[in-house]
Amino acid sequence: MSADLAKYTVGWIGLGRMGLAMAERLAKACVDLAGYNRTRAKAEPLLGLGMRLVDNPVELAERDIVFTMVSTAADLRQVLLGPGGLLCAHKAPKILVELSTVSAEESAELRAIATAKGTRMLAVPVSGNDVVARAGKLSVLVSGPADAYDVVAPYLACFGPSVKYVGDGDSARVVKLCHNMLLGIVFEGLAEVTVLAEKNGIPRHVFMDCINNSVLGSAFTRYKTPVIANLDFNVTFTHTLMRKDLDLGLRAGQKSGTKLPATQVVRDLVQRCVDEGKAEADYTTMLQRLAADAGLELTPDGVKVSDGLS
Repeated sequence: MSADLAKYTVGWIGLGRMGLAMAERLAKACVDLAGYNRTRAKAEPLLGLGMRLVDNPVELAERDIVFTMVSTAADLRQVLLGPGGLLCAHKAPKILVELSTVSAEESAELRAIATAKGTRMLAVPVSGNDVVARAGKLSVLVSGPADAYDVVAPYLACFGPSVKYVGDGDSARVVKLCHNMLLGIVFEGLAEVTVLAEKNGIPRHVFMDCINNSVLGSAFTRYKTPVIANLDFNVTFTHTLMRKDLDLGLRAGQKSGTKLPATQVVRDLVQRCVDEGKAEADYTTMLQRLAADAGLELTPDGVKVSDGLS
């Protein structure tokens, strides 16, 4: 283990799909790690890697650094300020590393509470899903006190090669929110043109190969090629979570007087998927909705394609 990773004790709150994958990388790096998850059974795979589980977030208050990764602002308030919350004890961690996607306003409110407890809070949204996290290829954004970032940087490097400090306060939240809005817009665009290509006799894997080898090809298009070609809809980011982020973006646009027409189109499509019972399905199943609108029933291409991660 790196000497930098041995300096501090670390806690982790929120060991769902994404949190589990990220905490696993710290555990494998032999970090002194203790964690909490509302559903304990989901976190138990980490016990074999040396992680200790606690029954309430407040039991992590004596840790030097605590990471939080939960789904919503309400969940975050609960684990920080609710009964047994991390910030409810007399003692509090030196640094709070907040990884969830919440609004800058919600984050600023929690930052003020943490600061009053003597805890320096970093906003650290990440780009990628649990598959990318396990591969150690996340992109990490950081904002907050620079001295806290210096302490936490070696731990963040466990998650991926791109760790960028973007300034004080909650500027990283704005960048991540815009990122997730673009995620929805880009996939919707990719899905609708793929449907058009297939309606005109071009197999999806052939079309994606053309895109991937053009100037429009990217790590994202390559990563989503198995999804589009073979309908590999393993859940990485649900319609519920996508709708939450699109709604946050639309509210931010309304507040700042910024028109976001493409975001609204994607939000309406995601809402249709939710209304059809796919709230907890992966957001990429919007491809099926667009195909159905075109009178096309999709079947897997059944060909081996790369996701660009291997």
